[in-house]
Amino acid sequence: MPLSQLKDSVPVTGMGPQVGAYGVQDTLRSGFSSVKNELLPSHALELSEKNFQLNQDKMNFSNLRNIQGLHAPLKLQMEYRAARQIQRLPFLQSSHLALDTLKGNDEKQKNDQELNEMMGEPHIMVEYKLGMM
Repeated sequence: MPLSQLKDSVPVTGMGPQVGAYGVQDTLRSGFSSVKNELLPSHALELSEKNFQLNQDKMNFSNLRNIQGLHAPLKLQMEYRAARQIQRLPFLQSSHLALDTLKGNDEKQKNDQELNEMMGEPHIMVEYKLGMM
């Protein structure tokens, strides 16, 4: 692989299991580990496909700036940021319906993993999210 491709590649982080305070995987919060999750991308297009939406957004913002000026992509990015901040309680997974509506993804069907509910003790999960545990 040429050096220029390595320079432009995006580092892959967060693929391994979460490690708790004692150096052991936190299975209750991160789930069971699998070898598939610990593998690095094996093909050059795999990273490109993972970052497809980000690259698409960058291209759309660039086109929008060229057509309508600097204010249009800035306004849209502010709306995205505001919609991303709307969430449910920390122990409930948010669907980000407002963000999907802004991006035009509201009619796409979600996969089963996005629709799964997360069970747990609300007080413990809030304390963990706030960093009190």
